[in-house]
Amino acid sequence: MRMRFLLLLLGCVLPMAAALAQGAIEVTVLNPKLEPVPQVQLTASNEAIGFSATRTTNSKGIATFSGLNTAGAYTILSAENETYTFVSSEPIILRSNFTRTVTLVLPFKREVKLQGVTVYGPSTTRINLYNAEVSSEMRISEIRELPVEGRDVSRMLYRLPNVTQATGFFPEAPNVSINGANPLFNNYLIDGLDNNEQFLGGPRFTMPIGFVQNVSVLTNNYSAEFGNTGNGNINITSRSGSNKLQGEAFFLTRPGFLDASSPYAQRDLSGNQVKDGFQRYQAGFGVGGPILRDKTFYFLNYEHTTDLKDNILRSPALGVNETVRGKNHFNYLSGKIDHYWSQRFHSALRANVGIVGIGRQAGGLTGGLNFPSAASDQVRNSLNLANTNVYTSGNLTLETNLQYARFRWDYVQPENPASPDVTVLGPTGETVAVLGHPGYAFESIQHTWQAQQKATWSRGSHTFKAGAEILSTAHALFGGGNPNGSYTVQLTQGQPERLRAANPGSGLSINDIPSDVLVTRYAVELRPTSFGKRQNIYTLYLEDQLQATERLNLNLGLRYDYDNLSKGGNEKGDFNNLAPRLSFNYQLTPNSTLRGGFGLFYDKILYTVYSDALQQNNNSEAFKKQLSYLVEQGILPSDTDLDRVTFNGNLTVGQSNNAGLPYGYLQGPPAESFASQRNLFSNERRILNPNGYDNPYTQQFSLGYQLQMTPQQLFYVDLVYNRGRNLFRTVNLNAPAAWDYHRSQEEGIARSSTWADETRPLPIYGDYALMDGERVEGVAQNLVMTESGGESNYYAASLNLQKDKADDKFSYRLIYTLSYLENNTEDINFRAMDANNFEAEWGPSINDRRHVINAIYTYYPVQNLTLTVAALLQSGQPINRIPDASQYKVVDQGGNPVLNNNGDPIFTNDLNGDGSAFGDAYVGNSDRHPGEERNSDRLPWSNTFDASVQYFIPFGADRSSGLEVRADVFNLFNAENLSGYSNNATQSNQIQVGPASSGVLVRRNAAPPRQFQFGVRYVF
Repeated sequence: MRMRFLLLLLGCVLPMAAALAQGAIEVTVLNPKLEPVPQVQLTASNEAIGFSATRTTNSKGIATFSGLNTAGAYTILSAENETYTFVSSEPIILRSNFTRTVTLVLPFKREVKLQGVTVYGPSTTRINLYNAEVSSEMRISEIRELPVEGRDVSRMLYRLPNVTQATGFFPEAPNVSINGANPLFNNYLIDGLDNNEQFLGGPRFTMPIGFVQNVSVLTNNYSAEFGNTGNGNINITSRSGSNKLQGEAFFLTRPGFLDASSPYAQRDLSGNQVKDGFQRYQAGFGVGGPILRDKTFYFLNYEHTTDLKDNILRSPALGVNETVRGKNHFNYLSGKIDHYWSQRFHSALRANVGIVGIGRQAGGLTGGLNFPSAASDQVRNSLNLANTNVYTSGNLTLETNLQYARFRWDYVQPENPASPDVTVLGPTGETVAVLGHPGYAFESIQHTWQAQQKATWSRGSHTFKAGAEILSTAHALFGGGNPNGSYTVQLTQGQPERLRAANPGSGLSINDIPSDVLVTRYAVELRPTSFGKRQNIYTLYLEDQLQATERLNLNLGLRYDYDNLSKGGNEKGDFNNLAPRLSFNYQLTPNSTLRGGFGLFYDKILYTVYSDALQQNNNSEAFKKQLSYLVEQGILPSDTDLDRVTFNGNLTVGQSNNAGLPYGYLQGPPAESFASQRNLFSNERRILNPNGYDNPYTQQFSLGYQLQMTPQQLFYVDLVYNRGRNLFRTVNLNAPAAWDYHRSQEEGIARSSTWADETRPLPIYGDYALMDGERVEGVAQNLVMTESGGESNYYAASLNLQKDKADDKFSYRLIYTLSYLENNTEDINFRAMDANNFEAEWGPSINDRRHVINAIYTYYPVQNLTLTVAALLQSGQPINRIPDASQYKVVDQGGNPVLNNNGDPIFTNDLNGDGSAFGDAYVGNSDRHPGEERNSDRLPWSNTFDASVQYFIPFGADRSSGLEVRADVFNLFNAENLSGYSNNATQSNQIQVGPASSGVLVRRNAAPPRQFQFGVRYVF
């Protein structure tokens, strides 16, 4: 029924008008006394696409051109009359979903003869006279001057204010943070349309530089048109063709042998670690031009990247020590066609195709036991198809956007998908080889439909904007263990020698293992089928841009969102997501403004929150009995529907016996024979929240000042406060009672897990519980649920000074940000250290930095030569101080030491005895050193200087074609930076053992050392 409704709605909006990559220009016309001039005819023309339109200024001297294609550049020309002469602006380049403001001062005719006319240049260094949006942008011409790794747009975003490189919680996590928040909640857009990987977050299609016209980041108090995030939007305006044939072909390489040496692993463009033998080769082209002059235009871009990388395969017991080469490949194909049916009506079709494979060859960075038969690829394939139209009639602009997108994320595509996986142990129990299937599956397939309907209508002092949107994604996840079976086998004396004598080398496979080998463990996935749900997000918004006075603009907006995943395990969802947006922009002088506002911004529900609660769930009778017990205890609501909160999730089952199992090698029984094990004890299970999920939100306050110092120089400052609420975190419904950490600090002890288990709401005795005097084995020691209870506070002041190149030889951007972000949850997998006490978790965010200094200086010493230096200085990110496991003796309830098999005391860093959790693999150890608050220490400052040299050799009569050669150097001075770069939390330096007073700093990781990149580009 819901899908039929969606299709019906799409059928209704398709015939209506729409916009892809459309912008607007608001022109204010003043006389020399800076008074508004009404009834002036203005013409906006764009020779690149053969466009022309006229408007007449209203009583406040303002006229708006809306529904404009972002291709080419626009010039505004005022008509001459009896009083004033004409004035023409310099070319204006648009960005999608944004209104440029232009002020024309009309000279009296008599003054022109005496003084002439002053014409001011265009650029992003223009003050915003329109609204209070806190945003920043960079044009493609500026991006090309920057040293950017791998032509990857995401590698330049941190050059913009309020954007920093992020510490994420898995290798492929988005690499930038906005306002210090979790990067999973960034909203990625292309031409204002969704470009999000919908399972976890991050960009679905990675945009290469060759298809970019403009990159903008909206960080605070943006229009009600933007949503689905309580954080910020990254909006990329794509390139279009024009009447002139233009294009490029390039080759780029990063020869690893020139890099400075480093003892630490680095990261490829996907975020995965690489080390020895790394090389990168890139090539591609872009071309655009007319199909029908002034009517139909095209632009096509293709970019390919190959990474080469080496691992070491080392198994001394089998006589194997080899270097194994691996490969990554990234292919990005984009195309766009624009067609003008008339001056009022134009259509566009855009396609983005990404085919990405990230190799996991045999071995490891410094040596590993995975043989090539166990190799796999991570596949990230994406597709965007957007079809749009724009219709403008007088003061009315109608827009309709429709997009289909697909994303396939196969985290582990096996080299041998039908194979079992085999862990081979030597005679003394050490691992000597890992063969066959990788042993697990995770394949997310997403089909997304998006439909937007917008209308903009100007009347008098009002510009009304209204819109509706549906974003619908069908999810399917293939996850869990290996359905082909997982074996652990132990070689007997003499078998390793025979394998060495056979000399299979790295070609060792599961078929080379002796058939009479001892099988000590066998497991198989019990549910090898996909599961998922359709996520639907419905949006309505209304906005009034009011010209209250000649100097004051007000923006009054209201947005409503509903996300069906907010139901969770309840019948009702979160229906109260009504978000007002209120802001002002007051023109203090002709070249300065004061702006500010307040807005409420709601996040969507990350699908992984819902999916994890399905995948790690269980619907056995014993598990439901445990849930009923928690209902009786008041821990779960009295109206909890057990069928709604439970699910038949993934489960790997089997058996083990060190003396051997009753079946031979590769003869394990089918999964059906283990069906009864769904009722077995589990360390951790999850359920859907019976109360549903409240959408996270932020309340954003901002106040800013802009000053146009000269036509090429702009200074602005923004003060920001963001108050985040309903943030995701996990609670343990069966958590042990609170532990007295003062005892750990004073006595050097840790509570045993047995003691902790006895204090749980449902006490656990080894691998069972007692309910009503009955032994129940199919319970979970930890019963985890996501709730929307987290909070955060962000305070920031950002100062910006930027200058465009004029008649001189330089340009620059200088940005200083002073900020502080505190929270009591960090991630969707975040758990409290002890007994769900989140008040004790308040502390700086993992991505908090007090100071960020960002400087870009470009020098043009002679014609066609460009030199750029980009500097980034940052104060250190926080360190979470965890206990030293060698210092805390495990004791039982009577205070007696717990001994191991040798009779020696056991030591641990699990001070409260609650054990590890699934989320620890992503966010790290939740325990802290006694007396230390979360993230109580800091890493040292980081400093990075990157440089770029470009020289253009012109060809041809018009000298516009030619060859560009360039060299980029990253980390020019080879600084060892321990924070301030894209990283994975559990591999970072932000988790350290011992108290802050110890000064202990174990270096596990560092920013990339000095690296070189060389390229050549043919431009025509």
